[in-house]
Amino acid sequence: MDSHRSTMQHPPARKKAYVETYGCQMNISDGELMQGILAARGYDLAESPEEADVILVNTCAIREHAEQRVLGRVAQLNQIKLERPGTIIGVTGCMAQRMGETLLARAPYVDLVLGPDGYRRLPDAIAALERGAGAARAGGSPDAGEMPAGEGGPGGVRERGGARSRRALPVLGAVPLATSDASRRVAPQRGDEDGRLAVLDFDATENYEGLEVRRTSRVSAWVPIQRGCDYRCTYCIVPYVRGSEKNREPERVLDEIREIAAQGIPEVVLLGQTVNSYAYGDWDFPRLLRAVARIDGIRRVRFTSPHPNDVTPALVEVMATEPTVCKHLHLPVQAGHDRTLKRMLRRYTVSSFLEKVRLVREAIPGIALSTDVIVAFPGETDEEYEATLDLLREVRFDDAYLYKYSPREGTPATRLPADQFIDEAVAQERLERIIELQRGIQAEINRAEVGRTVEVLVEREARSEGDMLGRTDGNKMVAFPGDDSLVGRFVRVRLVSTTGATFRGERVDAPEAVVQVA
Repeated sequence: MDSHRSTMQHPPARKKAYVETYGCQMNISDGELMQGILAARGYDLAESPEEADVILVNTCAIREHAEQRVLGRVAQLNQIKLERPGTIIGVTGCMAQRMGETLLARAPYVDLVLGPDGYRRLPDAIAALERGAGAARAGGSPDAGEMPAGEGGPGGVRERGGARSRRALPVLGAVPLATSDASRRVAPQRGDEDGRLAVLDFDATENYEGLEVRRTSRVSAWVPIQRGCDYRCTYCIVPYVRGSEKNREPERVLDEIREIAAQGIPEVVLLGQTVNSYAYGDWDFPRLLRAVARIDGIRRVRFTSPHPNDVTPALVEVMATEPTVCKHLHLPVQAGHDRTLKRMLRRYTVSSFLEKVRLVREAIPGIALSTDVIVAFPGETDEEYEATLDLLREVRFDDAYLYKYSPREGTPATRLPADQFIDEAVAQERLERIIELQRGIQAEINRAEVGRTVEVLVEREARSEGDMLGRTDGNKMVAFPGDDSLVGRFVRVRLVSTTGATFRGERVDAPEAVVQVA
């Protein structure tokens, strides 16, 4: 009796979950989604992995370096599991989808491997692991693989409009999962007797509607409007880990952004693998962008990452005429020679890309342009590399994300003849040269902007003591004196100097200089 009273007076503590995210904006958004799903199922969110019962590492698969970093990180986290054996470690996202059961073999301390279409089932997967561990401790037969699909609830797989989940693309290294109505469930890995789980099936209809997102910023909100990709660039792993393109219903997107505005968040970023290829019924991306831009309470709208082929006159017209759409466009070129672009399967030429640049700059003078470039793609000659440098000199991007080619198992580019792969020393030299060139271009552009007065949205404290960081309409960062009471506000600052990549600013002393938005 006394024992019963003690239990009633001291209910079990709520379990805690920790989500650690690596990679792109879509991964950050997915991390917020997983936090929301877990919070809705009764988990508290831990501030550190050391205090968590469930640790999830949300991963990227774009480059090998990112995967090696994650493998090292989960090995570190295993120390927590050695101290607290009941701790569950999961790897989620693109790397989990790419490696599948291979990841469980390489990291035996990982309990759960869960791909980007499995987040809705995350709480049930964790519960299945806990049941299996409990059965093992009791000397019973672990049943961790038995996780039936729900009837549309938070942990189940919903059938929308009679459509079943399907694999649109092969999952690299994955064990086939049952997909019939009678047998769909999350299954343990083949030959895995300790009940560890892999959730790797694609769902052609899963856009995570109806689930709470745990937003981590009061300044800017990520809003996925599209998942997957249909472009199939030969170097890119994304279609194989996120599946084919699927777009959200426009009214669902608009309702979500209205809720964001009601929360006082002034900026939204529309996300998609090729965000401007969005299409749903008679809605295209320009129409959706205009509708988002006109929602009351939203002061800034950004989108990433677009594909050059889908930069149309209609899109440019919306960007030029809607004041809340930021005057910045990320335009990934990847290479500056037609032969390389063709081998990458980018579906445009240098000439057609430059025409897009002219279209945008004529309609929106002063727009900031950024890009992505991959050097040392297999078969890239010295002449083709020099052509890429020439393109950067001609376009003069405000910013560029520059990489050397990273082979991704399962992508078509890895099957090119072995003698076409560029020597590592040559690849590194090409990367260093293009970085040096772009830094010089960026510094020249930014020095020309010193003296201008701009409006920034204040995001966070700067590294320099007593300073805050704000972002301009053109996606450039400015450090200026202030305190954290300015976070989420729009402030007018004068650009007084630049380091080449960022600016130093000073507040403009005017009563209207600070605009409260949250």
